[in-house]
Amino acid sequence: MKKKPSPATPLRLRCLPATEARWADLEALFGERGACGGCWCMAWRLPRAQYVAGKGLSNRKALRRLVKSKEPPGILAYAGRKAVGWCAVAPRSEYSFLERSRVLKQVDALPVWSISCLFVLKSHRRQGVSTLLLRAAVEFAASRGAKWVEGYPTIPYAENAPAAFIWTGTLSSFERAGFTEVARRSPGRPIMRAAVDQRR
Repeated sequence: MKKKPSPATPLRLRCLPATEARWADLEALFGERGACGGCWCMAWRLPRAQYVAGKGLSNRKALRRLVKSKEPPGILAYAGRKAVGWCAVAPRSEYSFLERSRVLKQVDALPVWSISCLFVLKSHRRQGVSTLLLRAAVEFAASRGAKWVEGYPTIPYAENAPAAFIWTGTLSSFERAGFTEVARRSPGRPIMRAAVDQRR
């Protein structure tokens, strides 16, 4: 059996913004389940009732509208011509869930961008794709004028927790991507932040 590459020997991937021209790639990556349970990356963007009612087609249409807008809602990682990973990143104000969360409420008044979701194709997990996507998300946010980028990884209670439970990323991935912890109001939910180098 062929051995999978480890994070120490990363795959040759390229990361690109999720523009309208790449919608079919994102749609194929998410598949019929919309990444997980009809979410289509709308869980943090919509009011809870609207999100639940829209699971499936409505949430897919909502993401489609975002991709068609002038501001891509995230980054895609490609292995060749195939999208194998996704990272949602946008100004914090676009995620209504964060405004309602006590655990993930604002740390300070800095105008941060937030990473809300990481999704990697099963065949490409545990190969450093998430870390690459996080770095690309910071670069993307920087190109839009961001000075700070935040993430909210989940520290699972079980070592082999299902991927669906850690869709906000893992602590180790954020640390490898250069993020540092700035707050933790719950044992399993640190708030990580990366400062963007505005001199680049």
